[in-house]
Amino acid sequence: MAFFLCFFVLFLASSATACDRCLHQSKASYFSKPSSLSSGACGYGSLALDLSRGQFAAGVASLFSNGAGCGACFQVRCKNQAICTKEGTKVVLTDLNPNNQTDFVLSTRAFTAMAQKGKSQQILKLGILDIEYKRVPCEYKKQNLAVRVEESSKKPDYLAIKFLFQGGQTEIVGADVAQVGSSQWNYLSRNHGAVWDTSRVPQGGLQLRFVVTSGYDGKWIWAKKVLPADWKNGVIYDTDVQITEIAQEGCSTCNDETW
Repeated sequence: MAFFLCFFVLFLASSATACDRCLHQSKASYFSKPSSLSSGACGYGSLALDLSRGQFAAGVASLFSNGAGCGACFQVRCKNQAICTKEGTKVVLTDLNPNNQTDFVLSTRAFTAMAQKGKSQQILKLGILDIEYKRVPCEYKKQNLAVRVEESSKKPDYLAIKFLFQGGQTEIVGADVAQVGSSQWNYLSRNHGAVWDTSRVPQGGLQLRFVVTSGYDGKWIWAKKVLPADWKNGVIYDTDVQITEIAQEGCSTCNDETW
């Protein structure tokens, strides 16, 4: 646990200068094949559709943040005023973009959503657009944070879970699991993207606690009853917790105006 707390302090220190809501200038391209949906580095697979209604994106390493950026929401708009709307569109980060030529690779639906009415094909023909973007809160008003038990889990020796519908402007940077009613916590490790796992699986029903950060703030959140004793692979369980925290900026100036 000492290692985890040390990691947590270091993470917060590194986040102190983050300007998540500030406006950034870059470029964006789009996925030409829908197969990218099932191969995202966050591990969402087809669930990316439920998270974003098809408005998803791959982000560069600084946005992906070794998986901590999975599920983050961004408002993106292109700068060509002749064919683009002022509002742009909102996307959910579901994948890593290894190509530093653009900060984002958007789904076709998200890419064309930046266009003015009747100009979707013009945007697609351009292929790469100059954009500006900023981090915005994710909103799942009727959906709590959920946990999916991955197919690779093997009771009673191995548990892998994936976090879904993470709201607010937050990142999950640590997670623990314990038997319901117990104070004996075992830490979960980030396997990849939004997937966490442990080979020290408590018996019985399971509760979770995790650390979320937003800007330079961080807090523990408890989900007191998450997985039943007979938890099953492939099933999504409601945590009965909603995350709505908004980032507190550490930068001195930041364009936080509503588009």
